[in-house]
Amino acid sequence: MESIEPITLKNMMSNNVELLLIDVREQHEHDAFNIGGTLIPMGEIFDRLHEIPSDKKVILYCQKGIRSVIAIQRLQQRHRYNNLINLTGGMDAWKKLC
Repeated sequence: MESIEPITLKNMMSNNVELLLIDVREQHEHDAFNIGGTLIPMGEIFDRLHEIPSDKKVILYCQKGIRSVIAIQRLQQRHRYNNLINLTGGMDAWKKLC
């Protein structure tokens, strides 16, 4: 599974690299703090596959980087996505950059 460090993602976002961010946390977590992108809670991910492209980089994130790993594993096993990237450490690691 591919992963990305928060500082690398931050630089990519600053340089307007084309990618899609997907937050797999719950609404209240997303509302409290997020880095943008689409909110697709883990429990809804298979109902919303049409929102996950297979032709560009998709970064999945959560609070600690655990739920996003599980989501990526499930998507890769069941739907053969090969463009999904996990944000290492999730929002906890991202906040340490600030």
